[in-house]
Amino acid sequence: MTEPVQISIPVDGGDLAALHWAADAPGSPIAVLVHGITANALAWAPVAAALAGEFEVVAPDLRGRAGSAGLPGPYGLERHADDVATLLDRFGADGDAGADATVLVGHSMGAFVAALAAAGTARDRVHGLVLVDGGLALPEPPGADVDAKLAAVLGPSLDRLSTTFPDLAAVRAFWAQHPAVGPWVDVPAVAAFLARDLVPGAVPLRSACVPEAVRVDGGDVLLNERVLEATANLPVPATLLWASGGMLGQRPGLYDEVRLAGLGLEPAGITAREVPGTDHYSILWADQGVAAVADAVRAAAART
Repeated sequence: MTEPVQISIPVDGGDLAALHWAADAPGSPIAVLVHGITANALAWAPVAAALAGEFEVVAPDLRGRAGSAGLPGPYGLERHADDVATLLDRFGADGDAGADATVLVGHSMGAFVAALAAAGTARDRVHGLVLVDGGLALPEPPGADVDAKLAAVLGPSLDRLSTTFPDLAAVRAFWAQHPAVGPWVDVPAVAAFLARDLVPGAVPLRSACVPEAVRVDGGDVLLNERVLEATANLPVPATLLWASGGMLGQRPGLYDEVRLAGLGLEPAGITAREVPGTDHYSILWADQGVAAVADAVRAAAART
């Protein structure tokens, strides 16, 4: 698998960490991959490897996660969208007809960030948008407040933020019990993704995710009307790839045909496609998920 180079992008408050998989030739299209609420840039490693060479592939650690955990708040999806726009400036993306194609790709919460950036601060620099199991209003989770709703949706992924581990074996054991992540813990790319989540050199081991960032960002996904309405104002056509299974592998997942039928996709220029045999996590790791995302990115770039 192609190995990325870690880079830093100056943003408001410090440096945003990102991974860069280089293109084989200058002038290649750019794919910016935006991860989910408690994830990090390496969630995208299989997809990035499929695109590397053809594209300049850049995957940031969002503010409050992994290599960008030290960036200060305020958090929120509009702040992340601003950071993505700054990253695009760093790579020279623009909206001129003859310019390199720039495709924003977001998974889960990252799909909301990508849509918000495309509709707002990066509007003139985006040529294509791919939403992966996110970006459109989610089913209302149970719970009386944001914390309860996030706990209902995220389950073990949220629990780990308050958990410490004596060693990597204990981290693996924790994730092995996760109904969706568990089958993948020994895949090298996934093991590297789980290890990137940890605070470097911490004893005991713990997640680098900043709980306040997760809470504020999760509140935006669930309640912020500007975020939820971003897909109604997109400057380019978008593709939604949705997983058959949910965050815990359950069916239906976050989306299904009935739910999507009520979300007004056609007037917004969004084409939805199921990726069978995947759940919310494996849509980034399973062969059919990687192929679906990579093909959607190529198609988006080719439309320019």
